[in-house]
Amino acid sequence: MKKNKKIINFIIIVCAAIYALITFINQQKILNQYAKNCEDLSVQIEEQKEYNEELSKKKQDISSKEFIEETARKNLDMYLPNEKVYLDTGF
Repeated sequence: MKKNKKIINFIIIVCAAIYALITFINQQKILNQYAKNCEDLSVQIEEQKEYNEELSKKKQDISSKEFIEETARKNLDMYLPNEKVYLDTGF
């Protein structure tokens, strides 16, 4: 009877150890996925910060008088008063 009890205890311990090992391996895989996701998100954050800086600079440039005048000249064919515009009709 004692021998059977020892064998059962041994089997239970082995099963518990195998279960713990499998659980540890699965959790390690999940942690690796989380680490990769974290790295990917960090890269995306940096890219977004750079994009935000570009937009901020563009916003400042758009507010400048020079940009407004240049856009009006190019896109709207508007010119300052007393400004003479010469068109070259020869091709």
